[in-house]
Amino acid sequence: MAININSVYKAVLVVLQQEKRGVLTPVEFNKIAAQAQQEIYTSYFDELNLVLRMPQTSLAYADRMAILDEKIQIFKRNELKDTTLAAGVLTATLTSLVNELGSVIYLAGGAVAGREVQRIQEQDVYTVNESPLTKPTAFYPVYTYEANVLTFYPATLPVGANIRVNFLAYPVDPIWGFDIQANLGNYIYNPQNSTNFEIHQSDQPLLVDKILGYAGVMTRDQLALSLATQKEQQINADNQK
Repeated sequence: MAININSVYKAVLVVLQQEKRGVLTPVEFNKIAAQAQQEIYTSYFDELNLVLRMPQTSLAYADRMAILDEKIQIFKRNELKDTTLAAGVLTATLTSLVNELGSVIYLAGGAVAGREVQRIQEQDVYTVNESPLTKPTAFYPVYTYEANVLTFYPATLPVGANIRVNFLAYPVDPIWGFDIQANLGNYIYNPQNSTNFEIHQSDQPLLVDKILGYAGVMTRDQLALSLATQKEQQINADNQK
């Protein structure tokens, strides 16, 4: 379940008001909110590296792995893409920003079960294509990857061929969308133009704390911060009833 961006922004504004630190504009909030989310996302993998060094017989190992797996699972993607041909180059483009690419499966003829495509490096394309031993075929295709685009060889593969791609995505930048109230100049929340946080909901208090830190507020009272966040969540829940 995503973390509602409006709840986070309201919680931040509550603490800013209590600390008499002025107002954080939506534009400013959006910038630091993206940075805060990225830091928490990165921390998942930092912690995973630490946990993997623990003895697997440790009681803490299973618990921490289960929590991390739940958090990382949010960003696992399985996209079914169609290939397109332009200027003799056969490609498929992923819609999410890729952190780590997993398996790429070629589903020949729309088959449910396909075959995994081997990845090669861009600098090896010429060598692989010129060698009769490694030259890719429709049965053994290969691909290169750069900037969310997969390029397939041979280019004679069917245009529109189904490609199933498994990967780990980066979180999408959160956006607190708004309209400006006529004459008054107030910011009015617009959920249709907003993008919620993608990190795990249990990290909402940490998220608020990080945003406040970027806003120049040192939250000395973590209990007060937690209560402020819970209050905003309760208000939103009551409003939806």
